[in-house]
Amino acid sequence: MAHINLLPWRAGRRKQREREFFMQLGAAFVAGILCVLVWSFWMGMRIDNQNERNAYLQGEIKQVDVKIAKINDLEKVRSRLLARKQIIEQLQANRSQMVHLFDELVKTIPASARLTALKQSGQSMTLRGVAQSNASVADYMRNIEASPWMGRADLSKTENTHDSSRMPYSFGLTVALNRPKQDDAGKAAAAGQGAASVQPAVSAAKAAVAKAAAVSVKAATGKPGKPSVSVAPVEPDKSTPPTRSAVVKGGAK
Repeated sequence: MAHINLLPWRAGRRKQREREFFMQLGAAFVAGILCVLVWSFWMGMRIDNQNERNAYLQGEIKQVDVKIAKINDLEKVRSRLLARKQIIEQLQANRSQMVHLFDELVKTIPASARLTALKQSGQSMTLRGVAQSNASVADYMRNIEASPWMGRADLSKTENTHDSSRMPYSFGLTVALNRPKQDDAGKAAAAGQGAASVQPAVSAAKAAVAKAAAVSVKAATGKPGKPSVSVAPVEPDKSTPPTRSAVVKGGAK
């Protein structure tokens, strides 16, 4: 027998679907909120981690800046020390130049001229003075150019002051400085003389070694042995000057 349902089942089914839809919508909303919270928490962790890395890098950068400042200071100190070293080396190389230079100034200046000022700048020297006439200045320039320690002399000025002194002409010269080859040869000779003075000490040391070897052979065998060390004869150092007593004795004779 057929059953006929006369109740409003369509309206009840519609309400049930509405309830299911709202439940699904609420579940999706809750799931979305959870996803947003998880994403914000994860991004916050990443931001904090990046901030920590930035802070670490900033600290390292500050330390490197301090080291760079120290390195710059050391570079400045190094440049100053190198400049001092170069000056000392230059003074060491030219320590005898001023002695020869003053000697040449005395030798080259004529009797009719007189220097009032001199200034050295590197390998050039500026001379100021007075003279009796222009011929005296020309003689002085020729004497300077003939000197082995001074080279070309350029006349910067010469004028007559018209005063009542014996040397009314004032002049200025610019002189180039030279280093003669004889000075280098003298340095080489001094080095050779030092080596010659060391040779007697070396010969004496060889003689002492030979004597010690002979004594050791005699002690081992009971017989005097011949050492295998060659002994060079010790010659007196001719480059050493005589002592004061010897000079006095020769003078007494």
